[in-house]
Order: sequence, then structure tokens, then C-alpha cells
Amino acid sequence: MKKLLLLAAGLALAAPAATAQTTAATPSAATPISAGQRKAAEDLLAATDSEKNLTATIDRMLASQLEQNPGMKVVEPEMRAYLTKYMSWQSMKEDMVQLYAREFTEKELKELTKFYQTPTGRKTITKMPQLMAAGMEIGQKRMQEHLPELQQAIAEKMKTQAPGGEVK
Repeated sequence: MKKLLLLAAGLALAAPAATAQTTAATPSAATPISAGQRKAAEDLLAATDSEKNLTATIDRMLASQLEQNPGMKVVEPEMRAYLTKYMSWQSMKEDMVQLYAREFTEKELKELTKFYQTPTGRKTITKMPQLMAAGMEIGQKRMQEHLPELQQAIAEKMKTQAPGGEVK
């Protein structure tokens, strides 16, 4: 059960990164967006194949997690149902439109869309899921390689802690 919760948490945290390329905080619902800005955001998300890329990223992440934890295969249908309900393009589209419309001006959105319609932009869209997956693998490898360092630091810190969290 603990592995299932970790898998769900990992998927929930990683999936939005597949389409949201900004690192800004969650936009405020109080900030109104214009109809033109909304349309420009929708056009950008369509030009970047956001729906297709989000679906492919979720599929890859789930397959990777199931490969790493074969015992979780039995709950794959439940995980897919959960991801479809909460992480699918249909469930996230409006939030993504709002996010992009608040982070970029209408002019910027149109410029981005224009770029993604160029050969270099199309190549970027095609390569981005592979690059993101490879980047995540690099990060995971680096974390695993240096995990003993973190474990040692935590163990040393815990030795100095009294019961209840006070420093000795």
C-alpha cells in the first residue's frame, strides 16, 4: 500500500510538468484574462500538442513505475482510472489555459505559437518528451548515486536529536 501511495504521489507531482514549462507559482484566480489572451493560450497549447504530450508522458511514467515495481501491475487499471479522472487533458485543460494566459501576454502567446509552428519549434515539441524523460532519469540516477550521503547526514542529525525533536 505504501508503494501505491508513493507511485500515486510521484505521478501526481510529475505529470503537470509535461505541459507546464513555467516555474511560476499557481496563478491567482482573481486576475482576469481577456478573450484574446484565452484564445491565444488555447492556440499555443494546441500548437504544442499538449494533449498528446501529456497523455504520452503519463503513459511513460506509469509504465516506468510498473517496470520498477512489478507487484504494482495488479493495480494498473485503478491507477489508469485515477490518472484519467484527475490528470487527463480533459480534466486539466482549463487550468492549463488559465496558467498560460496569466503567465504570458496575448502577444507573447502568439509569438510562442508562431515559433512552435516553425520547423525548429515542431522539432522542439517532438523532442521535448524524450528530453524531459532523459532529464528525469539523469536526476534519478544522480539522486541514487548520492543517496548514501543524504542517509548519513540524516543519521547524524538524528543522533543529535532528543526524543521530541529537540537538539541535544
